[in-house]
Amino acid sequence: MLFESLIELINTAIDDKSPYTGGHCKRVPTLTMMLAEAAHAAGEGPLGEFRMTDKDRYELKIAGLLHDCGKITTPVHVVDKATKLQTIYDRIGLLDTRFEALKREAEIAMLRGRIAAMQADDAASARRAEEDFEARVRQYDDDREFLRRTNIGGERMSPDDQARVSRIAQYHWTGPAGPERFLSRDEESNLNIPYGTLNPQEREIINHHIVATIKMLEALPWPRHLVNVPEYAGGHHERMDGKGYPRGLNRAQMSVQARVMGIADIFEALTAKDRPYKPGKTLSESLAILGKFKENGHIDPDLFDIFIKDEVYLRYAREFLDPEQIDEVDLAKIPGARR
Repeated sequence: MLFESLIELINTAIDDKSPYTGGHCKRVPTLTMMLAEAAHAAGEGPLGEFRMTDKDRYELKIAGLLHDCGKITTPVHVVDKATKLQTIYDRIGLLDTRFEALKREAEIAMLRGRIAAMQADDAASARRAEEDFEARVRQYDDDREFLRRTNIGGERMSPDDQARVSRIAQYHWTGPAGPERFLSRDEESNLNIPYGTLNPQEREIINHHIVATIKMLEALPWPRHLVNVPEYAGGHHERMDGKGYPRGLNRAQMSVQARVMGIADIFEALTAKDRPYKPGKTLSESLAILGKFKENGHIDPDLFDIFIKDEVYLRYAREFLDPEQIDEVDLAKIPGARR
């Protein structure tokens, strides 16, 4: 009882630091046990001989509760980064100010052009100056809205959108120190993050949490009945094809329990509605992505089949997802789903 209370204490600390991570720490263990029990009950097929004793169940439960304990070392501004330009605050407001400066500079140029045209009694040039100004303001407003959308992040940013960010970056505005680039190199780089909101350096910081988890768990003197906790908890970011992290293990080098936790971790993240950078996906969207992960060697194919066949996803959804996320699932449209 004291041991589990200490684990709860760690997760409460993570929860207090970041409510997004806290919810994840509670849901992944539940889904892990749901899928593990379905594999235990399979009775036939590739996992027909997989069985768990009560001791095995408890060991996996503890591993699930501790699978992200290393996130207690992750800086909160990285964990909770909701937009691409967010640091301590969202820098998108700075871009709004610069666009207003660009529009004022364009207005001044237009007024000077009108005055010159009027002095020359050239009405056509005065009209062109006004039309050019109005077109430029429309372009600036369109660019500003584009950058606001881009700042939110998403599944995948197109090369065309990245090129547009880089074109806008080349604008010049007059700041306190004189003319300068509209976007700094850092702002341009962050706005061109291809998916999500984390740049490569921040993603490395996030990925380090699993290294911290393994170090923390391997440092503990586990009793015999919990000796596998570090392996189970430390393997949930590995891939079946050996391209995962931190150790690059392949399927043959991983226990069934670690492979179960990998699927649970991914599915929870896809459906989670409390992330700062994305809404929770529907069941059909999440299963389609998970199916692609089966086909590209990311997750265990046999466990995916059980996840689908036994409708583990549906039992989890009824407990944790909002009603609008639980849509109709057409298995014919799910990659890798056996029909």
